[in-house]
Amino acid sequence: MLRHRATAISVLAVATLLAAGCSAPGENDETSGDDSGPVKIALVDAQSGQLSSLGAWELKGARLAVDEWNAQGGINGRQIQLDVFDDQGDPTIGTNLARKIDSENYVAMIGTAESAVTIAMAPILKQAEIPNITSGQSPGLVGAGSEFLFLNGPTSTTYDETLAKHIVDQQGIKSIAMITNNGGYGKGEHDAFLKALQSRGVTPLADQVVTTEQKDFSAVLTGIRQKNPKVIFLGAEEVESGLIVKQARDLGITATFAGAAPQGTPVFIDTAGAKNAEGTIVSSPYLSNDVSDASKKFAAAYKAKFTEDAELHGAKAYDGAQILLTALKTSNVADGKALADAIRATKYQGLLGDFAFDQTGVGIFETSIGTIRDGKLVAVTS
Repeated sequence: MLRHRATAISVLAVATLLAAGCSAPGENDETSGDDSGPVKIALVDAQSGQLSSLGAWELKGARLAVDEWNAQGGINGRQIQLDVFDDQGDPTIGTNLARKIDSENYVAMIGTAESAVTIAMAPILKQAEIPNITSGQSPGLVGAGSEFLFLNGPTSTTYDETLAKHIVDQQGIKSIAMITNNGGYGKGEHDAFLKALQSRGVTPLADQVVTTEQKDFSAVLTGIRQKNPKVIFLGAEEVESGLIVKQARDLGITATFAGAAPQGTPVFIDTAGAKNAEGTIVSSPYLSNDVSDASKKFAAAYKAKFTEDAELHGAKAYDGAQILLTALKTSNVADGKALADAIRATKYQGLLGDFAFDQTGVGIFETSIGTIRDGKLVAVTS
């Protein structure tokens, strides 16, 4: 089924297009490889609001990849046009943007970094047959059941199984409390980490759920302080997690914090304070810019272009963009199902690891453990 159906186009109009040897962007049956115009890709992320740091990192990673391709001639001689849309971290705005992206004939979408927004957009993009490579990690993304949705990183299941293995199996710690939020990301983290604990016969001392916009955590933290856990698991985004840690230390809580991608970012460390975040355990597929020659090259290019250090989310978006652009090239700039099939068939050695997508749209299934030392995330050596 074509993404942009031609049933409303008259036979005369079709004949005219064929005679002219051209077509409108996005209206080809299999590919738009004979179109000399730009290849239109949409990037959707929070460019404003509390989650804007995610959007900024994602945009920079994707922009770096696109600019590199354009500098080398683009795809089949066509330049790549990356247009940015601000979802403000709001699923309702995201769904409206999904309709806009469809109506304006974008061949694919990069983003979002917010699982709840991506999940809200998924049905519209599926119906429109627009492939989407997301930086979200909630298992709910897989639950969306869209053959057009792909993840440029692991799901929470992988992040949190690795974390539980390190904390429980290797360190022997079972005195654990949990704080997660009620958003798409937080729910995914809650369910994945709780499942990992339960499979090991561990019941958390406390299992507290906060709201995504909450700023005062004194009541929740006071209750947890009475339980005196050794580790507190965080399932919330960067700013909220940082606020939780800062307020916990102010209340005299000395437990080690642990979490996934957000807890390894500069925003988390800056919000919590480097001293308060010291020792935080992080599960991540990209611990630093020094893990390989590829990461060093990426980090140098990122720093040169944006005058700041790269981190996980920029690396994820860079990998995702590279996979999409590779699939566009190998498919002769296909769209719809043909492009989705090309993405799924793409094997890519990325910054996060070796990508090979399964039928669920997940392409990578491994993370490593790091810890925050002196304000930086460093690898834990076993």
